[in-house]
Amino acid sequence: MIDITFTYADLEFYLLVLVRITCFVYAAPFFSMDGVPRQVKIGFGFFLSYLVYAAVDRNAVVYDTLLGYAVIVMKEALTGFLIGWGAQLCTTVASFAGSIADMEIGISMVSLMDPTTRQQATFTGVYYQYIFTLFLIFTGMYQYLLQALIDSFSLIPVNGAVFRSEALVESLIMFLGDYITMGFRIILPIFCTMLLLNAILGVLAKVSPQMNMFAVGMQLKVLVGLGILFLTVRMLPQAADYTFTEMKRMIVSFVEGMT
Repeated sequence: MIDITFTYADLEFYLLVLVRITCFVYAAPFFSMDGVPRQVKIGFGFFLSYLVYAAVDRNAVVYDTLLGYAVIVMKEALTGFLIGWGAQLCTTVASFAGSIADMEIGISMVSLMDPTTRQQATFTGVYYQYIFTLFLIFTGMYQYLLQALIDSFSLIPVNGAVFRSEALVESLIMFLGDYITMGFRIILPIFCTMLLLNAILGVLAKVSPQMNMFAVGMQLKVLVGLGILFLTVRMLPQAADYTFTEMKRMIVSFVEGMT
């Protein structure tokens, strides 16, 4: 006869594990996509929490009042959210690069629905977002995110998070410094080509004032810009790899800021 016991202490510990994991699923890229039904996200959170609960070392959760337990729940929610949000920040580089590229090409007024956030985004931003999400699946980066979440229970035990605001803010500021660099590295071919095209159109406007360079320039920018987007497809794997490396660094720095 199998005897399975499940005490109130085990339930308290499982709920705390569930809170951290569900907050991670809510904030992390790929797992937080709005196209995934909420029932699937909740079921995935419950199932993964059960696996983690059975694998990690269980320690007693010490608290005096219900308010004390609520504080522990908030700490676990913030821990899971920061780990997922640290990865989600890096995916916004695709939208930033796309908005700059569309501004240079001249199609910034075109807007589409971003599949990851269900918000209006530029044409090239959605294109880059699709490509980066595809590479995230192909390269197995989503497995790294799950592994980082599971390893966080060893580095940051339940009710063991210590939020060092100085380290977290320093990590965020360092990322913001690299944010623009990452975005411009993605769209550098488009930016340089449009700069050269504007110089050529300026010279032609001086040479032939009777030509309507405004009408000609708009069509040339769109044609050349879309051509450069097509030609630079082979560069996107390197851009995605650079973004994923920055994503790993952000997750590690956020975890170090909570230990």
